[in-house]
Amino acid sequence: MALLLSAAVCCAAPVSSAISAYAALQAGTDSQESIADGGSAADIPPRMLTAYTKAVQQVGRHVPTCRGMRWPILAAIAKVESNHATGHTITASGDIRPRIYGVLLNGSGAGGNTTSFPDTDGGHFDGTALGERAVGPFQFLPSTWNTVGADANGDQVADPHNADDAALGAAIYLCGKGRNLTQRTQLKAAIYQYNHSTAYVVNVLGWIDTYTAAANDTDLNGVSGTVRTVIEAALSQQGMPYSWGGGSIQGPSYGTCCSPSGKSGAHIKGFDCSGLTLYAYARAGIRLPRTAAAQAAIGRRIPARLGTGALQPGDLVFYAHSPGHDSTIHHVGLYLGHGQMINAARPGTVVRLDSVNAMSGYAGGARLL
Repeated sequence: MALLLSAAVCCAAPVSSAISAYAALQAGTDSQESIADGGSAADIPPRMLTAYTKAVQQVGRHVPTCRGMRWPILAAIAKVESNHATGHTITASGDIRPRIYGVLLNGSGAGGNTTSFPDTDGGHFDGTALGERAVGPFQFLPSTWNTVGADANGDQVADPHNADDAALGAAIYLCGKGRNLTQRTQLKAAIYQYNHSTAYVVNVLGWIDTYTAAANDTDLNGVSGTVRTVIEAALSQQGMPYSWGGGSIQGPSYGTCCSPSGKSGAHIKGFDCSGLTLYAYARAGIRLPRTAAAQAAIGRRIPARLGTGALQPGDLVFYAHSPGHDSTIHHVGLYLGHGQMINAARPGTVVRLDSVNAMSGYAGGARLL
């Protein structure tokens, strides 16, 4: 936890088999935006991954001289501190309920604490005036939060119990006065500042390496030219929030209201499914129509009867309410290879890698390249 105890160190360091590059998906449906809930990077809940990526985008406003902040750094800290708030509800605005509290730091020895920390916030953040407790998914002491806390979700409140705010506060804290986190020595110093324990540093570094490998675990061997340009453009947007109506040839944008399930993208900057493919192909100089159904009319169709084995990297992948009737196509992804697609799945998720079998209604593909 920030400026606290070695007792926060996890019991086991990460191992290579602990996390797959991207979680395997289970088949499932959800109204007209059917997609399985799995598929977020490694073991990270999609809403938490969104918080980490937002923090990376925003930290420059607070520490302009910071270099090298990446979401795997924030994810590694949150993994060790709270296991990404697993077991707690995370609302669309990022609020975490029930709140996450550490042990009361009264020097009793409980939870490994041997030093008493007097109360600094009257219980405002940590729920008690009897002393200090670390709070939120990044386990900030209230006194530390008062120096680095920031509003990341636009509600004019800096709340360590909000995923967006907490992730941005952690990014600010790790950046210090302007660290270059691409340098391993400075990255180690930032982690050590967060928790003065060499074991903690080793543990966090292990998770950073694991999450970095997960983010980069994309086999593009044999993929070159325009196809590679399109795929790399889509991959570069991993972690961006889903936004109904969001995405243009320039990149992520604010969306519109409302999706078939009533979700608005008006206040979310990101991509919907066809916005992502529109952007990716634009990087290669190819203009696509805006909707998934219209995109199905471009290029050479790959019939669904041929199966997903007929797909090649760079192909568009379609899903329909009534396969065989293109007018009912409601979703599109970008085929990566090896049974995976790059996908802006549905509200509440982020751009991620999914299995092409993650949703029902496979309606074939289209080859433009």
